[in-house]
Amino acid sequence: MRRLLGYVLAVAVAVLAPATPAFAHAGDTTEVSSYRVTVTGLSNPMDGLRVRVVEGGARLELSNDTGRAIEILGYSGEPYLEVRPDGTYQNTGSPATYLNETRAGGTALPPAADPTAAPTWRKISSDTTVRWHDQRTQWTEPALPTGVRPDQPHRLREWVVPLRDQVRTFDIQGTLDYEPPPAAWAWWAGAALIGLAVTLIARRWSGSVRVLALVAGLPTLGYAVARALDGGGWSGVPIVAGLLACAAAYRHPPFYLALSGFILAAFAGFGSADVFFAAVVPAAGPGWLPRAAVAIAIGAGVGLALTGVLRLRATVPA
Repeated sequence: MRRLLGYVLAVAVAVLAPATPAFAHAGDTTEVSSYRVTVTGLSNPMDGLRVRVVEGGARLELSNDTGRAIEILGYSGEPYLEVRPDGTYQNTGSPATYLNETRAGGTALPPAADPTAAPTWRKISSDTTVRWHDQRTQWTEPALPTGVRPDQPHRLREWVVPLRDQVRTFDIQGTLDYEPPPAAWAWWAGAALIGLAVTLIARRWSGSVRVLALVAGLPTLGYAVARALDGGGWSGVPIVAGLLACAAAYRHPPFYLALSGFILAAFAGFGSADVFFAAVVPAAGPGWLPRAAVAIAIGAGVGLALTGVLRLRATVPA
């Protein structure tokens, strides 16, 4: 058992350690949302210039491999960011530098923030890819706009974010839509049915635990990959929980089965259940995939935990 746990922890460290710096950039961007931000294109496409939405719509990401300096303009048309061949620079005099520190944009402006002043550039990265919050792409009010029904999808607006290539100005173009939440009760019911099925199958066929452990753990690992592909970085707790569950396919004494099932259900399942209540999930791919992964983590995790507890009780003398 010690060797098994050692293997699991070693794999988890190998996966997470190289990705640790990405957590410094996650900030307040990992929440589910009812607002879908979509990039529809560039008004004047350039070879080597790519833009996408990341972190569930919380930020835009621009990659500049054109060999030219591309400016991202702020809210008053002032230079805000400049992605050059040698890295990314930020204008400390742009109000957007401070307003974009959070998704809500509530940071107070210092006296030096003046959109009419000459730019003061500060190098923030040697990378030619940059991510930033942009209020032009967001809905920041606490309530829906007047006339929008909570149970109906609605196009809120089309937006543009201006760019500049030397003296030529062009735009990132996109849309902002409201999407109603999914039927949370259906996902909870599905999780309950999965838990019941896993418990019954494990009791009926003892050897099925190997397959059930993989069915329980692999979707959680897939969800972690989908979050990373969406730009949110690697999430350590679900990865460890998924690995612990998958390890039960190799060895599954009752106590380990109960422990790994509990950790999977508690941390990768109930801890991520917010995906049941909002349409936009910070993960690549369709929203039903992470919801299915969380439902499986809850149901199969509870099923494995119950199976372990029942097997422990069976070993206790009457």
